[in-house]
Amino acid sequence: MAKQPEVTYEQAREELAEIVRKLETGSVPLSESMALWERGEQLAQICQSWLDGAKARIDTARKNAVPED
Repeated sequence: MAKQPEVTYEQAREELAEIVRKLETGSVPLSESMALWERGEQLAQICQSWLDGAKARIDTARKNAVPED
């Protein structure tokens, strides 16, 4: 199983939301906007990794579930 990122899903999601708020204001310089965008891409990948891991666990649990009669 792939190692989960050190930041939690909730932490990554919250930081990503804050980046979006900053970028939407349009008040940050271009160089900072680019850095924020890059960090946002990293955070989006972290969130997706957590979601993929959760889906894999659910799929495994469903396969291993004992069907009810």
